[in-house]
Amino acid sequence: MARICELTGKGPIKGSTIWRSGMAKKAGGIGTHITAITKRRFLPNLQRVKAVMPNGEVRYIRVSARAIKKGLVVKPAKRNWKKEAAAA
Repeated sequence: MARICELTGKGPIKGSTIWRSGMAKKAGGIGTHITAITKRRFLPNLQRVKAVMPNGEVRYIRVSARAIKKGLVVKPAKRNWKKEAAAA
């Protein structure tokens, strides 16, 4: 399953991790040096929420937390009916 937000289209982006060694000059050393750069991925903060689609259908979608905070997700109304009493 793709890690893509269904509302905003936000997906993973590329980045790198930088490995450094040595002591900083202000800490009394001769300075830090980069020893390696490795690739990594920054993944979006996806959440699975129940939402009302534009055609009125209610279903689960995967959206980013930022889309939820912005109010792009329309939550369905809470069901207020109770289960019927078990037949004796």
